[in-house]
Amino acid sequence: MSKKFRILIVDDEADIREPLAEYLTRNDLTVAMSVSAAEARAEIAHREVDLIILDIMMPGEDGLSLCRDLRARSNVPIILLTARTDDIDRIIGLEMGADDYIGKPFAPRELLARIRAVLRRTGTRASLEQAQGRRVYRFKNWLVNADERSLTSSDGVNVPMGDAEFRLLMAFVMSPRKVLSRNQLLDSADAREADAFDRSIDNRIVRLRRKIEEDPANPALIKTVRSGGYIFTADVQQAT
Repeated sequence: MSKKFRILIVDDEADIREPLAEYLTRNDLTVAMSVSAAEARAEIAHREVDLIILDIMMPGEDGLSLCRDLRARSNVPIILLTARTDDIDRIIGLEMGADDYIGKPFAPRELLARIRAVLRRTGTRASLEQAQGRRVYRFKNWLVNADERSLTSSDGVNVPMGDAEFRLLMAFVMSPRKVLSRNQLLDSADAREADAFDRSIDNRIVRLRRKIEEDPANPALIKTVRSGGYIFTADVQQAT
């Protein structure tokens, strides 16, 4: 990577935060540190951040709350740190738009590899979109802008979307009226690294339906295909 990326570590535990910052700095990354959600917001407001390492368990506002708030306003990549052994926080974090997670205690080398993978993946998508020019698509009452990574309704309302949700939507937009299996959706949405179970794609489908369907309980745009996966039934046109 030719660019020196700026990483923000948000963790209230100094014995984790400071050694990790030192390790990442030695590996050619620029590192900033915050001990709370409030400090993290102030840091992000004043300086550009390329990726956030976010601890879930913090006093006051926790990492999941901060993740949800950041994802509603930004597509900055987020890797969650969790000390819990169950999958609940991890699943919730991914549903809120986190790009990856790693459990505590972790090997700094593994976290560095995950950071590089997320930066490479997000950077590659941005480069491809820029090379392909303006990519704006229209279906039913929705406008999808791949360059701005935005979803806008016909009355001009922008719908907040996490990075994982947007990748899933683009997988459907690029393959309308075609049955896509769960495995294909996981691959198309770059979700393999983040999801432990294929069935987790169903949770993302539910969230996406809530945002684009008139009646999410009786979906007309994203239909379930028994023993097959899902199909996007809308006609998709490239907007000018």
